[in-house]
Amino acid sequence: METPKADKTKIYKGLQKVFIAIPLMFVGPIIIYSSFKNQEHFLYYPVLILGCLICLFSMFLFFMGLRTLVSGLFND
Repeated sequence: METPKADKTKIYKGLQKVFIAIPLMFVGPIIIYSSFKNQEHFLYYPVLILGCLICLFSMFLFFMGLRTLVSGLFND
C-alpha cells in the first residue's frame, strides 16, 4: 500500500494565507481600541467599522488557509 504524497503548492498557499492573517489579527483589535479611545471624533464609526472588517477578514483568511493546508496535506 502506497502512502499519498502531500501537495506542496496547496500547503504553500495555505501557509501564505495563515501568515497574512496572523498580523491582521493584531491590527484589527488595535484599530478598534483606538476608535474607542476617540469616541468624540467624527471618524469614530468609519474607523470602528474598518477595525471590525479587518478582524472578520483575518478570521476568514485564517480558516481558509487552514482548510487549504489540510486539503494539501491529506490530498482531498
